[in-house]
Amino acid sequence: MRVLLTGGNGMLARAIGQAWEASGRNDELVPVTRADADLRDQTAVRELIADRQPDLVIHAAAKVGGIAANVADPAGFLMDNLRIDTNLLSASLDAGVTRFLYFGSSCMYPKDYRQPLVETDVLAAPLEPTNEGYALSKIASARFCEYVAQQFGHDYRVIIPSNLYGPNDDFSLDRGHLVAATIAKAHRAKEERAAAIDVWGDGTARREFTYVGDLADWIVGHLDSMHEWPTLMNVGQGDDHSVLDYYEAALAVVGYECDLVTDPTKPAGMRQKLMDSSLAADFGWAASTTLREGMRRSYEAYLRTLETAKEGSLT
Repeated sequence: MRVLLTGGNGMLARAIGQAWEASGRNDELVPVTRADADLRDQTAVRELIADRQPDLVIHAAAKVGGIAANVADPAGFLMDNLRIDTNLLSASLDAGVTRFLYFGSSCMYPKDYRQPLVETDVLAAPLEPTNEGYALSKIASARFCEYVAQQFGHDYRVIIPSNLYGPNDDFSLDRGHLVAATIAKAHRAKEERAAAIDVWGDGTARREFTYVGDLADWIVGHLDSMHEWPTLMNVGQGDDHSVLDYYEAALAVVGYECDLVTDPTKPAGMRQKLMDSSLAADFGWAASTTLREGMRRSYEAYLRTLETAKEGSLT
């Protein structure tokens, strides 16, 4: 079996690649990066599918970012992701690819809805405005996968992971998600001996984050039973923490102490996004990495990237 993996340089795809190698699977994994094809280009995507001829597509590519990035460019997050997904899904279907794994997002769920969120809650109420563009693109593509499964009987499946974090995350402050941003801000505070770190919102919003290696290990280990999965399935850590909890954990991992100054005038997104992953548990899902351990590994990886960047600037 030949498996095409998009987003080859991204955090999730790289974790899947590492899990694939560790598993000893005989199937061929073919990572695809932007250098191979711009997935927003329909012609380039169709040529890619025709050339690689995959039996299964694992689609881990997307335009992603934190609250600030989504607020600044809602049109880009909607249209770029629609182009990427539409091109890859339609090209795969037209080429006779009968197995496709699509990654949704917890942003697909309604704003301030019941907790924990279950799969049938998608489209049950209005979305969170700060990431609505991204969410709409994900919902449209997830629905397409469900329609293909119903209409053609193909194994097009949608996994909705909680927020992810881990090595190879985007630690930039303008694009990074919460955990990566807290680590980067805690490290910078330590380097500058800062007295305080600014926190968007009042710090009480709660988020569920899953260590990316746990998700990658489960996907690689359970791909062969993919046809048994429901068409849409949550896969998350199973518990959540406040924004301030993540900042405090980052400071502990970095080894620094300072004040956390909240700013309620800044957007904080949904008050809570905890997902019910009991369906996935029926298929062997169980997160094993604690938050503190996962953040420690993430920080070590972040330090390595800083050291590599420093060495590169000296050459």
